[in-house]
Amino acid sequence: MNKTLPTPAVGHVALFVRSLGGGGGAERVMLNLAGSLASTGQRVDLVMSRWSGRLADQIPDSVNAINLAAPIAQYAIPSLLRRPGDAAALASKLLSPAAPRVLGAIPGLARYLEREQPSTLLAALNYTNIAALIACDLADVSTRCVISVHNHTSAQISAAEDQRTRGLAPLMRRFFPRADGIVAVSSGVADDLSRVAGIPRERIHTIYNPVVTSGLARLRLEEPDHPWLVADAPPVILGAGKLKPQKDFSTLVRAFAKVRRSRPARLIVLGEGPQMNQLRRLSIDLGVGDDVDFSGFVDNPHAYMARARVFVLSSAWEGFGNVLVEAMAAGCPVVSMDCPSGPSEILEDGKYGPLVPVGDHHKLSEAIISTLDAPLQGEELKQRAAVFSDWSAARRYADVLRSSSADPSRGEIGTT
Repeated sequence: MNKTLPTPAVGHVALFVRSLGGGGGAERVMLNLAGSLASTGQRVDLVMSRWSGRLADQIPDSVNAINLAAPIAQYAIPSLLRRPGDAAALASKLLSPAAPRVLGAIPGLARYLEREQPSTLLAALNYTNIAALIACDLADVSTRCVISVHNHTSAQISAAEDQRTRGLAPLMRRFFPRADGIVAVSSGVADDLSRVAGIPRERIHTIYNPVVTSGLARLRLEEPDHPWLVADAPPVILGAGKLKPQKDFSTLVRAFAKVRRSRPARLIVLGEGPQMNQLRRLSIDLGVGDDVDFSGFVDNPHAYMARARVFVLSSAWEGFGNVLVEAMAAGCPVVSMDCPSGPSEILEDGKYGPLVPVGDHHKLSEAIISTLDAPLQGEELKQRAAVFSDWSAARRYADVLRSSSADPSRGEIGTT
């Protein structure tokens, strides 16, 4: 990977996450970014609301890990009383039994900012962004606060069943404009965020996720622990993600059943989630239960991607679509739903893989079959995936972190 372009110095930067749960792409993005920024010799603190999650043992030695050990959300109420308007805006969320726990990190984060005074604080995800903005105000420090949005907000809100997500829009309109810098992980997310939060589009920077790292090549060489991924076996179609409605794996299972009626094939789905049993029953009802394996969480999905014949992203919506890039980096042909937002930008409107209408399992099965029959060359896919490298993203983030007035019109990574 070309690393001849140095990352600009950003001074002392802190990245704030709620935890390092392995199921979310935003946590992996922040971990990759922390490592890339720290590799240039600058001080990087990875500040966690709680030390938890499968990725916690993957923090690079060059990154300072800080655990705020945040208690329940209600712990923040005394601090918030210093800002009555903010307290009133968050009252219903703080008093709910399902209060976002990351809000409990506000007092501890404010103390950290007063003590360490980083030049910039970068946060990710909605309530984590809100907590960061309030903590910066409470600390009364010169630290710039940059927030990042990793999902298509309006789709996330409209599909939500929980009130804390359904009530996000007014909170975003209140808090997000306070940020010194705003990053969206795709242009579609940026356009949507501008509408939902009432933020001028020109204030929002688009920076694609740092997905491709130097360590992926080694991971792809490992042997996957699965009997279907061997020579001379039927072709494997692969999906990966949380087993929840957003990822719409039911459409993938239905599409696979249609593929299976025309040829031998198998489907492996990596990931955990509340729909596991429902999806297993669906595969049995469709008569393909013996050819579908829900493998759960695996430590190294890249080894699976390197040996699958097609990777499918079946989501109803995304922020970016990290798994598409990961599969392409492994040389695996991809098929994706043309969902908001990210896949059409990654695949350049279908140049690097078919885009299918959301929820259409007939079109999806046709796209899978055509890709099995005439796949793109692995090297072409790898070259496209290299656009979404950690060093490219780090350079763009460094511009924003170093100067909150950096011009968002300079474009996405890979185009500047």
